[in-house]
Amino acid sequence: MRVAVCQLNARDDRASNLKTARSLLERAAALGADIAVLPEYTDYLGPSSGLPAPEPVDGEYGSFFSTAARELGMWVHAGSFHEAGPTPGHSYNTSLVFDRTGALSAVYRKIHLYDVEIPGKVSYLESASIAPGTTTAVATVDGVPFGLTTCYDLRFPELYRSLAADSGAQVLVVPAAFMLHTGRDHWEVLLRARAIENQCYVVAAGQIGDHEPGRSCFGRSMIVDPWGTVVAQAPDEVTVVVADLDLSRLSRIRSELPSLANRRPFTVG
Repeated sequence: MRVAVCQLNARDDRASNLKTARSLLERAAALGADIAVLPEYTDYLGPSSGLPAPEPVDGEYGSFFSTAARELGMWVHAGSFHEAGPTPGHSYNTSLVFDRTGALSAVYRKIHLYDVEIPGKVSYLESASIAPGTTTAVATVDGVPFGLTTCYDLRFPELYRSLAADSGAQVLVVPAAFMLHTGRDHWEVLLRARAIENQCYVVAAGQIGDHEPGRSCFGRSMIVDPWGTVVAQAPDEVTVVVADLDLSRLSRIRSELPSLANRRPFTVG
């Protein structure tokens, strides 16, 4: 299976962002990708004053990427967007996965919200406008289980262990808009850790560059194998990178070093 990660610099022009996303998907298809993954908030990263109105799953955003998947004959993980939420003033940060026919295969609503205050560095309160999801999600892509997560979820290993051990995921997907300040020290380390401890491929598509005053994203989108080796990494630009997932290698690693199988229940004393 060939996987593509699409790295883009979404800003405050939704039409332009979607046009760029479509061009990246076309590049991925031309490279022979079976599935392409876009970053968190593919359609808009900019001042909250210009934020598009949240939509239902089958709204303009979903229709746009359903059409792209169908026309390109490729699975599409459409990053994430603001889905109409449970209460006024709160939307969901939602990922959609479409199969080769354009049919919706899976929906995931980001569980862990980025509420962080680093004096002089980062101040962000995602929960002020985003409602947390409550359930995990797996998309079966051409027979391969893909566990779905989003950005800040990456810091919560129990979610990934549940996807791998309880839901049988072999690939873990991370669309993200990781900030520069934390990304340069933590992004690769966390991605490789999630791959190693769960013996899964990790496919991580990030935003790159400046988006609004005071917000820059790290980029470095990458694909990591179950041994923790980075097999593809994007340079610091809007681009597409691909890698072939060797599922026989995944099986061999799990057989030779059966850490998932060796897990034991325990109690806290």
